[in-house]
Amino acid sequence: MAEISRGERRKGLANGFAAYGMWGLVPLFWPLLKPAGALEILAHRMVWSLVFVAVALAFVRRWAWAGELLRQPRRLALVTVAAAVITVNWGVYIWAVNSGHVVEASLGYFINPLVTIAMGVLLLKERLRPAQWTAVGVGFAAVVVLTVGYGQPPWISLVLAFSFATYGLVKKKVNLGGVESLAAETAIQFLPALGYLLWLAGHGESSFVNDGAGHAALLASTGIVTALPLVCFGAAAIRVPLSTLGLLQYLAPVFQFLLGILYFHEAMPAERWAGFALVWVALALLTWDALRTARRSARALAAAAAARPVTVAAETPTSQV
Repeated sequence: MAEISRGERRKGLANGFAAYGMWGLVPLFWPLLKPAGALEILAHRMVWSLVFVAVALAFVRRWAWAGELLRQPRRLALVTVAAAVITVNWGVYIWAVNSGHVVEASLGYFINPLVTIAMGVLLLKERLRPAQWTAVGVGFAAVVVLTVGYGQPPWISLVLAFSFATYGLVKKKVNLGGVESLAAETAIQFLPALGYLLWLAGHGESSFVNDGAGHAALLASTGIVTALPLVCFGAAAIRVPLSTLGLLQYLAPVFQFLLGILYFHEAMPAERWAGFALVWVALALLTWDALRTARRSARALAAAAAARPVTVAAETPTSQV
């Protein structure tokens, strides 16, 4: 059993690396879709993602959740909010990558954990540990430094971070699986996206129609590019601890950051390095605090498990009498 458990953990790690690796390397994909604009790419992503996940769900015959969701208006409303927020996130990200802002986009996903914590305090009245407060303060200082460096707030980073943090908060309340959630969200996005694509085609402005079969195939593959990392993430989430997933999540922005500098040759003046350095210090504090808390919890659970048999043994004679 222990051997199977180790094998499952290895499988989970492989899927985690695959998911975050694909998310980290996706900036290489969006430029391939030019001359399509960001809105056209976004619309195709919505349409083909629904097609892909619908085929996957039909294959495994997993549809019971859809009927339950339709009978729960509050959850359906939350899914609609999630669909709207992730639409903003996807659209800004695609535009940022294809407009030469890969580094700033990567910053959004670096600061996302800090924004999530801040939203937990403001919206859910969560209490932070001292290290978490320090990390949030350092993250705020980083945004100030980057604002000075850019000459304006790093709005791309902030929109990506806040939209994705909001998306995570809403998804937590909806409590749907990854593939099911994507199916529900893209079902809501589908008609507006399809209507926009038909409008483009009617006005002769559709690159899907005008730029050949190869380009059309690339646009259609946006569904796979969207759904496949999510499937791998789902496989990882049930096999590895959350603390491990928390560390793996930094792979995606690290890859994006390196691509922005080394492949797309985006500028990194000193003040931008300073801002990123502060963000990394904040994330290091968060990671250290999370690992320390996880170790304490594990020790407490182990101590409770070790004490339990003694308690049972002491009570057994009394129960038998």
